[in-house]
Amino acid sequence: MSPRDLKAALRKERLALRDAMPAEVRIEASLAMADHAGDIIALDPGHVVSGFWPIRSEADVRPLMVRLRDRGARLCLPVILDSKAIVFRELLDGIAVVETGFGTTGPGPDAPEVDPDIMLVPLSAFDAVGHRIGYGAGYYDRAIERLRRKGHMPRLIGIAFDCQEVASVPAEPHDVALDAVLTESGFRHFRAG
Repeated sequence: MSPRDLKAALRKERLALRDAMPAEVRIEASLAMADHAGDIIALDPGHVVSGFWPIRSEADVRPLMVRLRDRGARLCLPVILDSKAIVFRELLDGIAVVETGFGTTGPGPDAPEVDPDIMLVPLSAFDAVGHRIGYGAGYYDRAIERLRRKGHMPRLIGIAFDCQEVASVPAEPHDVALDAVLTESGFRHFRAG
């Protein structure tokens, strides 16, 4: 089986497990994530943190985002521009949050574009060394690569439920590894940084 086929199989399997979680369990797990990481994610006042509005059965990072904002973070959300690119728009009071494509929600075009210092990254599956499987479209990999070409090195924190961990993700050269992952069990660093 090719790495691409194996990733597709793992994605399908782990998303099915996530989808099978009762809504109230996902809510409790999301609140536990905010408790685990709300006070320990290293950030300076003014750091830009990208989060996301949950779609389908994703963890809800909005409680965590509130905790980080209360510690001085500026918040942003990803916005899909086209079939290949996302940008990050600042989440500000008074700027509308609108549908931004593929079921996602983000600030409208009046919001300024920003480069995140910390990215809360949704995913399908992850392993114990920080490799991740996204949803298959490559939006985050391309956005991270674009930021790095500009000399910006955001810290990448995967957001998942425990059931999304797999023994091993078949990493390919274009894949971007996580610095840490946050699940309902806790906050785990994969490498220095």
